[in-house]
Amino acid sequence: MKFSQVLPLAALSSAFVLPAEEVLAGIAIEDNHRQTGWSESVAEAKNDAVAGFKKHFEEVTDMTKHAWGTVVKTSKNTLDEAFELASSTADTAEDSFHDAASGIASWLRTEGDDFYDSFDGPPDGPPDHDPDHGHRPHHPPHHGPHGPHGPPNQTVYQLISESKYTTKLAKLINKYDDLVEILNSTSANYTVFAPTDKAFEKIPEHHPEPSKEVLKAILSYHVVNGSYPAGRVLVTHTAPTLLEGKHLSSSPRPQRVAFKITLRGLTVNFYSRIIAVNIFATNGVIHGVDSLIIPPPNVIKIVDLLPTEFSTLELALGKTGLLETLNTTDHAGGTLLAPSNFAFKKLGPKINAFLFSQFGLKYLKALLEYHVIPDNTLYSDAFYQADSSDDEQKTADYRIPKGIYHVDLPTMLKDRSVAVDIARYGGLIEMKINAFARVAVQDGIAEDGVIQVVGDVVVPPKKIGGPGKESVEFWQGEEMSVGELKERLEPYVVRGDL
Repeated sequence: MKFSQVLPLAALSSAFVLPAEEVLAGIAIEDNHRQTGWSESVAEAKNDAVAGFKKHFEEVTDMTKHAWGTVVKTSKNTLDEAFELASSTADTAEDSFHDAASGIASWLRTEGDDFYDSFDGPPDGPPDHDPDHGHRPHHPPHHGPHGPHGPPNQTVYQLISESKYTTKLAKLINKYDDLVEILNSTSANYTVFAPTDKAFEKIPEHHPEPSKEVLKAILSYHVVNGSYPAGRVLVTHTAPTLLEGKHLSSSPRPQRVAFKITLRGLTVNFYSRIIAVNIFATNGVIHGVDSLIIPPPNVIKIVDLLPTEFSTLELALGKTGLLETLNTTDHAGGTLLAPSNFAFKKLGPKINAFLFSQFGLKYLKALLEYHVIPDNTLYSDAFYQADSSDDEQKTADYRIPKGIYHVDLPTMLKDRSVAVDIARYGGLIEMKINAFARVAVQDGIAEDGVIQVVGDVVVPPKKIGGPGKESVEFWQGEEMSVGELKERLEPYVVRGDL
């Protein structure tokens, strides 16, 4: 049984689709033709938007504070309290997120630390250890204050197993002694995105249960290594789970989940909405979600599932033979810079007609190869580098630091690299390719890498200058003729190919 068979394809295909309004409201830091100043504009703070969004955020987290207050007075499970309150206030909470959506982009421009420090309530700051390095702490996890009536007294496993809203999840977890042990242990912090019993109702009634191995992978994908209260989730783009990704690098690395703020609220992998937050335990925190979080398919499957975004790309990959080449997990991770249908359209009808003609296919293949970064899996906030002989590098290649980060990555196109710039300030991360093409949708999580959706087709640079003084000239989106495109791609075209 494959991961993609656990839920209907329609549910899976929604994983990487954003509403049109959200895309249009995306963080357009600058016109794509600017070459300087883009990182500075990323850092501009919008204090009014921060205050407005905090108000809405606090309205949602208030339900958890109330749950902690009630559990002292009754025998009701804390998780039950949170889910009941989430259910009774679901419409209000969703409206709050919707109203705040227009201010989210500005809010994200503030430094995350300032955001954490200004909250009164459950601790939403980073934990005292770094989960991205995959090592458990050698000291007891730090929890801090957990509400007005003292710290919690149950583990995440106990809360889930005793809640009437997570009976199906608890039943599945109980099949795996090692998962029970992990979620019951207080030697480390964990964050569980717990699907409610209603979430399981989305699975077709007569659908066969997946194998025990696949089921364990699904459960492990709901557990993030480390403490991620709601405030931290809000300013985090991706996080490592307990699911071991065997196709993300030449050695196993944690498969990641992506957190996205959509018009429906805060989501995991774009489609599973967080409906209850900050249910604290002695060994971490639980957030309730309304859909199962399915381990992702491979990159090409995702492209195939989203024809409204990538039908032109899929056609191009098929015509050049690259679809078959890339449609496998027999590689050590990678990054696909995926041009959307609109990105191809921006090249103009003449260039598209040439590229998809019989004569132009070899040029199209070279162009597509420039969008494929093999072996290096680059997320917006984490980097699984191609393995090096340097052991220190192998353990330090996860997190991308705040500020400006630059890296040149080799592509499938022989002797050609792309220049990637990542500007990271608090919760806002902006990515650009070759100082021009903006990554419009970040972190399409895949089984064998990651998809970064680019708003423009990335054209290889042109070599200029003579011997010994050679340099490259990047294309910055200016109008280009078929002849100029051929000139840029000619050095990489394989004669007799196709």
